[in-house]
Amino acid sequence: WSSTSLSAATSPQRVAHMLGRLYSSFDALSRQFAVFKVETIGDAYMAVTNMVEDQPHDHAQRLARFALAAVDAAQRTPIDESDPSLGNVRIRVGMHSGPVVADVVGTRNPRYCLFGDTVNTASRMESTSIE
Repeated sequence: WSSTSLSAATSPQRVAHMLGRLYSSFDALSRQFAVFKVETIGDAYMAVTNMVEDQPHDHAQRLARFALAAVDAAQRTPIDESDPSLGNVRIRVGMHSGPVVADVVGTRNPRYCLFGDTVNTASRMESTSIE
């Protein structure tokens, strides 16, 4: 299921509930692997290493292990707990290493954001990857 087809197949409340369950499991994994969650936008979950906590020797390995665990957690998360026929969540992952610029943007609803080619490359990797 893509997020677009999933939204067409079930109610917005059920999609929100599924994302809440999924992101809660990702949040637990982020603590386990010392990965920093930057933000969630719709169905995208962005996390980084070696930015908030100094991890010069194993940051890529931490992020890769987090990504593999996130794929596993998604595969165990039902899309709709009341309709098992919809199956479980499948996700794609994009990962890239390099410099970023971090800043808080906005004043009304300020957001901590990352900018740079590293972020753009990871996003393209995710959007063009296979499930």
